[in-house]
Amino acid sequence: MVINMKKKRIIGVFIIICVIIMIYSIVNIALWYIGIKRNREINEEIHEIIDDDNTIDFAKLKEKNSDIVGYLRVNNTNIDYIVVKGNDNKFYLRHNLYKEYSHPGWIFMDYHNKLDGNDRNIVIYGHNNKEGSMFGSLKNVLEKEWYENSNNHIINLVLEDKTLTYQVFSSYSINVEDYYINTSFKSKNDFKKFIQTLKNRSVYDYGVEIDDVDSILTLSTCTGNGKKRVALHAKLLNNNLLP
Repeated sequence: MVINMKKKRIIGVFIIICVIIMIYSIVNIALWYIGIKRNREINEEIHEIIDDDNTIDFAKLKEKNSDIVGYLRVNNTNIDYIVVKGNDNKFYLRHNLYKEYSHPGWIFMDYHNKLDGNDRNIVIYGHNNKEGSMFGSLKNVLEKEWYENSNNHIINLVLEDKTLTYQVFSSYSINVEDYYINTSFKSKNDFKKFIQTLKNRSVYDYGVEIDDVDSILTLSTCTGNGKKRVALHAKLLNNNLLP
């Protein structure tokens, strides 16, 4: 009798735990879909401010969020978003452009970047949302159809005072690490080794030469299982815009 009671208690506890996990999962899934729907509404509102020629009224945008720093679009992906930069790399993982709590987050720049013309590596992050929003379509850059199309190799990052034009030189998937998101380097030689490492990892030889005085753009997202990252790197072409 005592043994049966213990078994019943164990089974009862197990059932309670399973119910809690199920409820937790359902709530999280619901929050993701609510966040995705809200982000879609926000992006539609924002694009009413962006002209067809990508002329952007940053003053008007900053009335909505002073953290807005730019606008990013990548050909043949769903990446077409305003970029924000917070005081850390955590806030916009779970907040949207209007700073509302949101599971899908928003596209954000590494807080280490200064945008003063001296950034060697501007890094931008976004969640790999399964339905393709945020950086959910960044994985396209690993596909032959994408990287063999030269029209996809040019990326513009529109900032408040200038537009930075980049040419893709590397795209790949790799285990979770911090190396490729370094934003500063101790020497030109360190930067040169860094660039060579990124080029060696690429799934495709883009044929782009990079000097130790160049600057780059990095786009990063997870692959969905939390164990790998998808990364794209591009070289700044219009260096004349830098001090």
